[in-house]
Amino acid sequence: MNYQGNPCWYELGTGDLDKAGEFYGKILGWTVTDSGMEGFDYRLARAGSEMVAGMMSNADQVGPPPPNWVIYFAVDDCDRTAADIKAAGGRLYVEPADIPNTGRYAVAADPQGAVFGILQPDMSGMSEADRAKAERGEGAFDQKKAGHGNWNELMTPDPEAAYAFYSKLFGWTKGEAMDMGDCPGGGTYQLIRQNGTDIGAIQPQGNSPVPAWLPYFGVGGSVVAKIDAIKSAGGQVHFGPQEVPGPAWIAIASDPQGAAFAIVGAEK
Repeated sequence: MNYQGNPCWYELGTGDLDKAGEFYGKILGWTVTDSGMEGFDYRLARAGSEMVAGMMSNADQVGPPPPNWVIYFAVDDCDRTAADIKAAGGRLYVEPADIPNTGRYAVAADPQGAVFGILQPDMSGMSEADRAKAERGEGAFDQKKAGHGNWNELMTPDPEAAYAFYSKLFGWTKGEAMDMGDCPGGGTYQLIRQNGTDIGAIQPQGNSPVPAWLPYFGVGGSVVAKIDAIKSAGGQVHFGPQEVPGPAWIAIASDPQGAAFAIVGAEK
């Protein structure tokens, strides 16, 4: 199966790695450990035994930007996709580079300015089972598991132009389009599909201060209980709990350092 365009990794840039690790450990049940990369403090977050996210200092990101989450999408050729991004009016913040035993990556922005990453996974050392799993798009993104990426939402000033960009780049197609009603920003909420599965949505920029991708992480149990936990741990909740089709419940929040993220669960 073609894995081009599958969400495959979530990466936090933060001003305090220790406090961020503690926060997400409380909220999402992650275990955060040092990656062991020589000369670079990069943390790995696990949900159970599965790696689901990375954490680094935002001072090491180009800019540097405020604390943020970056969503990575899998590609079969990092260099070719990076060239396609630039040809389509996007920008590269980090040119294609190798990560030992992981693959080849780049960090980019779409023509409207939303930042995202691409990753060409190194499958040479994978078992047959892990290779099949990667090709199915399972791993950090898994809509059936708590603590994993569950949804990927793009807030942009030009949803149609954004869809044209990503559909050409990744082969995404349109799913259902829904009227957002009284949700923040209003307008049309356009679901996006990869290989026939809804993986996220594109919507107007609304209240987002900049065009951005927002990761949703799955939670077990009550979303209201998680909202209380976010507040108790020093985070802020900006929206929710809100029931959405699924059925499911969501909340949009930011961690104590200011990085925006969202949670989704089956129970209010």
